[in-house]
Amino acid sequence: MNFSSARQNFYQEIQQPDELIDLAKAALYIAQEEYPDLDPEEYLNSLDTMAAEVEERLPVRRYPLRIIQSLNQYLYDDLGFTGNKKDYYDPRNSFFNEVIDRRVGIPITLSLLYVEVARRIDFPMVGIGMPGHFLIRPDVPDMEIFVDAFNCGEVIFAQDCQTKLNQIYQKNVPLQPEFLAPVTHRQFLARMLTNLKYIYIDKQELEKALTIVERILLLFPGVPFELRDRGLLCYRLGRFSQAAVDLENYLQKSPNAFDAVVIRRLLTQLSRE
Repeated sequence: MNFSSARQNFYQEIQQPDELIDLAKAALYIAQEEYPDLDPEEYLNSLDTMAAEVEERLPVRRYPLRIIQSLNQYLYDDLGFTGNKKDYYDPRNSFFNEVIDRRVGIPITLSLLYVEVARRIDFPMVGIGMPGHFLIRPDVPDMEIFVDAFNCGEVIFAQDCQTKLNQIYQKNVPLQPEFLAPVTHRQFLARMLTNLKYIYIDKQELEKALTIVERILLLFPGVPFELRDRGLLCYRLGRFSQAAVDLENYLQKSPNAFDAVVIRRLLTQLSRE
């Protein structure tokens, strides 16, 4: 499959109402731009197979904690999925096909794997966009437990989330209710893409970073800081007319932004190009 069909597949998938977006398909369409020969059906079938094998292990009484225990045993003990702590910023950790093939990933992609297998056994789970560390939790009323897919499906509670926050930021960060709120499907995908965006920028792979920002803007059109970043990437890639359009739009939407003075200076420079 070529680049344009991968982008088109992604666009079509995210045009649906949020709750109907198939996260696995959308994630595989993201990967298709990097891996043109990727066959999404192959990986969707793999998820179906995993779910069928978990189904065979489930106890008669399907209490949530027992289901989580069965999922953990299968995914981490039997299949060997693990968090990639040695090479966290390897781009492959953010591509769903690579996570399934290599059985390593980062919190959000391992969470996606867990959520998709759980969904197939009728155990719905939701993503939790905690700053610095993505979690999931069962979509069960009045059940305030969280699962850390990066750490072998460890079951944690709100206080543990507070501890993790303090460890990540190396200071006391008050746990706000919104930190543990479920994310939408679009937010889930945007966070995956944002991870890739910063990895590519750090590696100076600007063309790839630009394709990532373009897909974030498909999810959330007109977001000011993404328009700014697309403009800055276009500028660095020598696409000055597109850069000017995006940076002007950014200032129109955020005239008092902290970097407005710098962006105006850059636009003045662009007008002379």
